[in-house]
Amino acid sequence: MEEAHALIDAHLFGPISAEPAIQHVEYEAELRRWYVRFGCDGRDAATIYFDLHQRTLRHELYFLPAPEDQARRAELAIWVLQRNHDLYGTRFSMGPEGDIYLTGRLALEHLTVGELDRIIGVLYEVVERWFGAAVKIAYGKRP
Repeated sequence: MEEAHALIDAHLFGPISAEPAIQHVEYEAELRRWYVRFGCDGRDAATIYFDLHQRTLRHELYFLPAPEDQARRAELAIWVLQRNHDLYGTRFSMGPEGDIYLTGRLALEHLTVGELDRIIGVLYEVVERWFGAAVKIAYGKRP
């Protein structure tokens, strides 16, 4: 676990924090959690939470709040869940109140710099590619 911690810390505070899209990297020792905040064309900012556990590295990104309208909420849920088949190691999920998240986990035995880069890249791509469409479904004007 110490090796995993060192790898994650060095990579996130090193090459990742130097990337132009990365706005901020932070670490919270009590939770063994890293925060990676990035900006993209489709959204001002999004934050990835990386949580280190005994056997896994879990990641989560808050994607979109649930719309109040139940029909829109149902339509959004179906739409995001249908996109899960296009993702590798990450999936859309819904929180208890219907908010939409991107989540996943990686066994520490498979943790590499390449896998960290892949996770960050997938999350960035999903936000860039699908955030605008999800907002339209959840909050856009109806014809």
